[in-house]
Amino acid sequence: MNYASLLAPIYAFLHCRTPDAWIQEARKPENLTLLLTDHMVCELKAAQTAVWLIRKYVADKPSGDLVLSWLTPYEAFVFGEHHSSDFIHAHKNLTKSIIVRNELPWADEMVEKMVLLIKEELHHFYQVWEIMQARGLVYEKITASRYAKALLREVTTHEPDTLVDKLICGAYIEARSCERFASLAPYLDAQLEKFYLSLLRSEARHYQDYLALAAQVSPGDIAPRVQAIGVAEARLITTPDSELRFHSGVPAL
Repeated sequence: MNYASLLAPIYAFLHCRTPDAWIQEARKPENLTLLLTDHMVCELKAAQTAVWLIRKYVADKPSGDLVLSWLTPYEAFVFGEHHSSDFIHAHKNLTKSIIVRNELPWADEMVEKMVLLIKEELHHFYQVWEIMQARGLVYEKITASRYAKALLREVTTHEPDTLVDKLICGAYIEARSCERFASLAPYLDAQLEKFYLSLLRSEARHYQDYLALAAQVSPGDIAPRVQAIGVAEARLITTPDSELRFHSGVPAL
C-alpha cells in the first residue's frame, strides 16, 4: 500500500523529520525491548490524556469515573509491582455511556473523538504487549522521556487557551508518532514493519481530530499557537537527548 498521500499532511504539519541518527540508534536489535516498552507506555499515556480531557471538560462525574475505570487494568500493569495482565480482554469491553454535563458546541464531538482514540490506543497497547510476549521480551519499568513534559510547558495557563494548547500538543504528539512509525518501519523485521505501518492511519486521524477540536474550541485563529508549539516540538526532536525513547531527540552518544 502507498502511504505517501496519508503521510504528506503529517510531513507538512511537523517542522522537521526524524533525524537519521535517531533511526540508526532505534533500529539496533539491542534497543528493541526498550523501544517496544516505551511505545506501549506511550499508548497508555495517549489514552490517559484523552480520558483527562473528557473528565475535565465535558463529562458528568459518573461518566467521567466510568471512563477513568477503563484505564485501571492497563495502569496496574505499567505501574504496579506484579505487572498483572488483567487488561488482556479489557480493550474489548469499553462501552460508551457518557453524559455530557454542558452545552458547549464542541462537547459531543470531543466525546466521540476521544472515546474512539482511547479505544484504539488501548488496543495498540495490547498489540505491543502481544508482540513482546511472542518474542519473550520482558516488560520492565523505564523512565519517561523529556518530550511530552517539555512540550506541555508551552501550554498557556488561562482558558480557553489552555485547552486549545493542550489539543495542539496532542496533535503534534500523534503526528510525530505517525512520522516515527513510518520512519522506523523499513528498518525492522517483516512483522514489526507490518505492525507499525498498520498504525499510520489511526495516528494520522488522531492528529487531525486534535487539530480540528482545537480550531473549534478557540475563539480566534489557532495558527500562531500551532506555529509556536511546532517550533518547540521540532527543537525537542533535533537537539541532543540523553535517553533513547520513542519520541526522544538526537542520541547524545
